[in-house]
Amino acid sequence: MAEKSNNGGDEAGKMGRIGDRPYWILSLSIIMRALHLIGAAVVLTPFLLSNMARPPLHYVVIAFISGIALLFTEWIRHRQICREFAGVATFVKVLLLGAAYHGILPARETVLLVFFLASVAAHAPKLVRHRLLF
Repeated sequence: MAEKSNNGGDEAGKMGRIGDRPYWILSLSIIMRALHLIGAAVVLTPFLLSNMARPPLHYVVIAFISGIALLFTEWIRHRQICREFAGVATFVKVLLLGAAYHGILPARETVLLVFFLASVAAHAPKLVRHRLLF
């Protein structure tokens, strides 16, 4: 698999290595993203609309497993994802969600913060999403 060390950014905006990702994996990631959004929406709903009832476990599992699958499909293309903004944002999201779910942080506000972070990280321009942070 051919990898480029930089995709045109200067040293201040150095990008992670880019590898090849088969088209079928890209297609699969679109389905995984849809499942992830369904699971995430159901997980968010109890935090916003009720008195902190826990979301149904199977939707938590769907969101978690599809999130791992999405991270894996991104890793195939972006081999340094753990050093890029997108990977660091994912790590922070998991930590914050775990803290909210277990009552360490205020759940409603933390879950909203996680969804805000997810939206920013997912919709940032590619040169921001895949910029190496360290």
